[in-house]
Amino acid sequence: MPPKKIVAELDRYIVGQEAAKKAVAIAVRNRWRRSQAPEEIRDEIMPNNIIMIGPTGVGKTEIARRLARLAGAPFLKVEASKFTEVGYVGRDVESMVRELVDVSINMVRSEREDDVYPMAEQRAEERLLDLLLPPLPSPPPGATPIQGAGSTEQGAAGRPLFVVSSKGDVQPKIPEAETEASERRRRTREKLRQQLKDGQLEERDVEIEVQQQSFPLLEMMQPPQGMEGPDINFGEALQELIPKKKKRRTVHLHEARRILIDEELKKLVDMDDVVNEALDRVENHGVIFIDEIDKITGQRGQSTGPDVSREGVQRDLLPIVEGSTVQTRYGYVRTDHVLFIAAGAFHIAKPSDLIPELQGRFPIRVELSSLTEEDFVRIMTEPENALTKQYAALCAADGATLEFRPDGIKEIARIAAKVNERMENIGARRLHTVMTTLLEDVMFELPDYPTKHIVFDGPAVRERLMRIVEDEDLRKYIL
Repeated sequence: MPPKKIVAELDRYIVGQEAAKKAVAIAVRNRWRRSQAPEEIRDEIMPNNIIMIGPTGVGKTEIARRLARLAGAPFLKVEASKFTEVGYVGRDVESMVRELVDVSINMVRSEREDDVYPMAEQRAEERLLDLLLPPLPSPPPGATPIQGAGSTEQGAAGRPLFVVSSKGDVQPKIPEAETEASERRRRTREKLRQQLKDGQLEERDVEIEVQQQSFPLLEMMQPPQGMEGPDINFGEALQELIPKKKKRRTVHLHEARRILIDEELKKLVDMDDVVNEALDRVENHGVIFIDEIDKITGQRGQSTGPDVSREGVQRDLLPIVEGSTVQTRYGYVRTDHVLFIAAGAFHIAKPSDLIPELQGRFPIRVELSSLTEEDFVRIMTEPENALTKQYAALCAADGATLEFRPDGIKEIARIAAKVNERMENIGARRLHTVMTTLLEDVMFELPDYPTKHIVFDGPAVRERLMRIVEDEDLRKYIL
């Protein structure tokens, strides 16, 4: 997509923040431009990593997530603060690359499965018909058919007859009784096939043979947190060695269809091809979003306390961001061309508090503005996934219609902005708390609500929320 179209797509879900949308749109378009560049310079073109600075709840994560979905790129969101959990050295920072590879493999496998799904469905249908109408057991080789009293069809010695065509093809002559039986069987099978398609047999029980999937003891043999091995998975290795056990299960036909389709998909999808494609996508199109990066910044010149651990995490992040080779269970992955987008509120710390080497790896800095009352009004009306539309869809499930008048939406926005000013500013997330409180009684009583057309205008919103907004103690705990 050209950058303008990317921004237009992001506008469908995110209000404002034009500078951030512009920066990420250029970064994504540059991935495609790099793939079109001549071979000799392609490896030299590095992605421009982005750091987003802005308060919580203004759309930093949402921009990155929507962007990755638009680009069809493997996307992973990690919290930088989780790498400080184990102590000074921190958790294994390379685990983010391994998780990204897992995401990419699932994405590619889903795409391949979608391509071959009709064929898998067809094969599963044939297997279901075999279960409903088992094939006749074939006679053992060398067995002689039983001769009738006056039968002359088979020779005197009991040998079967053969028919030679004009072209010289030799085929065994099938007795008429067998031909009639096979025709009757074919008609029965077609009748069952039609009943399958019409959904008339969904609750019928069938017996199928399935492989036992899990070994609970082996699943427990995982390395401790923070010591994830690069390429060794003892549980998987042992599962390969232990022979696969099969067991027979009696299930409803719709459940059997699901199991058989899964089995057929595994046969049809070439996992080696999936892994190669997934690793290529990670290396050339992967996006890693590092959230809360301000939580691993410490005061300069302070060498004691938790800041030592935070700076250690920054040093661990540095080689991944600047480009290194990470060993995963599927092979080696280079992170030179993975796009890293970092984000943080930076209330206490500043981006300049990061170690200089890490700052240099995020050359593009974008500041996201705080949301105003007008922004809240737009957030509740413009996006395709606006909160008002979500609650209207929830009420429609109970057969009710929920309507918000313009003055009602303005009042909700005013209250949300007012509470954000008085207390912690949590951005658009405040709308969730305000809307939940506003609609709590309605959602609780909705099945037996006297009217099925519920309207919220300015006075109705004020009446429901005034007590909570004015009462300091209640507001502290509820909003």
